[in-house]
Amino acid sequence: MDFGFSPFSVLLLSVWGESTLPNGLRELCAPAAMGPHFTFLCAALARCLLPAEGCVICDPSVVLALKALEKDYLPGHLDAKHHKAMMDRVENAVKDFQELPLNEDAYMGVVDEATLQKGSWSLLKDLKRITDSDVKGDLFVKELFWMLHLQKETFATYVARFQKEAYCPNKCGVMLQTLIWCKNCKKEVHACRKSYDCGERNVEVPQMEDMILDCELNWHQASEGLTDYSFYRVWGNNTETLVSKGKEATLTKPMVGPEDAGSYRCELGSVNSSPATIINFHVTVLPERIKEEKPSPNIVTPGEATTESSITLQPLKPEKMLKSRLLGLLICGSLALITGLTFAIFRRRKVIDFIKSSLFGLGSGAAEQTQVSKEKATDSKHQ
Repeated sequence: MDFGFSPFSVLLLSVWGESTLPNGLRELCAPAAMGPHFTFLCAALARCLLPAEGCVICDPSVVLALKALEKDYLPGHLDAKHHKAMMDRVENAVKDFQELPLNEDAYMGVVDEATLQKGSWSLLKDLKRITDSDVKGDLFVKELFWMLHLQKETFATYVARFQKEAYCPNKCGVMLQTLIWCKNCKKEVHACRKSYDCGERNVEVPQMEDMILDCELNWHQASEGLTDYSFYRVWGNNTETLVSKGKEATLTKPMVGPEDAGSYRCELGSVNSSPATIINFHVTVLPERIKEEKPSPNIVTPGEATTESSITLQPLKPEKMLKSRLLGLLICGSLALITGLTFAIFRRRKVIDFIKSSLFGLGSGAAEQTQVSKEKATDSKHQ
């Protein structure tokens, strides 16, 4: 059977099948697109790069990078005599990659756009690292295949994480998720179908307060094809009345009364004929909260005795008690300082007065002795 492909591309077709070969890979491996050094790269990257059956080749940037590698790098970096050995190694690699099984916990044959971009960016970064190193010959071959091995493991972790966390994350309802099928690189909307009924929620709200019914689930923002939230009041005779409809995921009714108690239903529409989710609410209106305004402990209400026993002082808070103690210590210290200064000044005056009195007393005694001596001398002259 002749598909117009190189011999090794026929080997790929025998593994993939003519109808499942990705369109980007068919174009890349065609004789018009391939040079003499590019056959082994096409084969290797068709499987070695893609643990998820060719997902990375679905990215146009990867196809362009491979063409640039064939045109700009291979000439002058790989000797033609090594092509056969390279082809044998690639063939073994292709056979080895056929052993990847489908696993609902790790890989189901699809990825989302974010996972594809993450894997492509990682591959292109390593491919650029190799070309920037200007490695040649056997070392180039070893670097290339080691990079392919590591990228296989890296992309496998990305796919497993997507499968576990992002693939159909809805626990109930119908989520419309855009996915990429790795076998043919087709991007289609996938319906993740679970039970429409997302359960019943009991809501209790006191009378004269606001009732809020929230209909949004965590996967609603990531889903496609969703339309409006519709809230219905469900009556006992199996009839219902539309309360609100729109993009708002919550229903708010202020100052509810006893008449607002009962059953409500929220339905999220979709572009399909069936709803995406249905949530039921059972609302119970509780008695109005009693708001008691207690008088201040230091205020005596009319009719109460104004005795000291009727006044209860509110205990001080710890920080206020600390401030009060510090203030008291400051006042006491100030009083002690003033008293000390006053006493010191008083004592200083007493000392000064004592010194003065002592000095003055000595002076007056000497004068008296001088006067007595003079009088004695006068008396002796007269005699």
